[in-house]
Amino acid sequence: MRQSVIVQFSPDRPLELPLHADEAPMANEDARRWLDDQFVANECEPLRASGKVLTADKVLALASTVGEAKFDEDAAWAHAFARAALAALGRPVVKVDVSAGAITF
Repeated sequence: MRQSVIVQFSPDRPLELPLHADEAPMANEDARRWLDDQFVANECEPLRASGKVLTADKVLALASTVGEAKFDEDAAWAHAFARAALAALGRPVVKVDVSAGAITF
């Protein structure tokens, strides 16, 4: 089964982060912990005025905060982001549209 995260910073440049079929998935708890740690380490801001942060919001805010350069320059980090996003959201394909502020499955 195909597993990938597509991060789009502009409409004309989607960045696909595929996972290999034989790669062991990240455990859900590990994925949530990785996203939490990165959210704090990168000083991400909650997207909702209430301060409540949903998992999908963390994925979107993290991609937005670190920016396109982080994905381009740090392949290991980008791969970990993809593994964590897929495991935490429980979907085989996730599209993170930073320019539109949306996540689709």
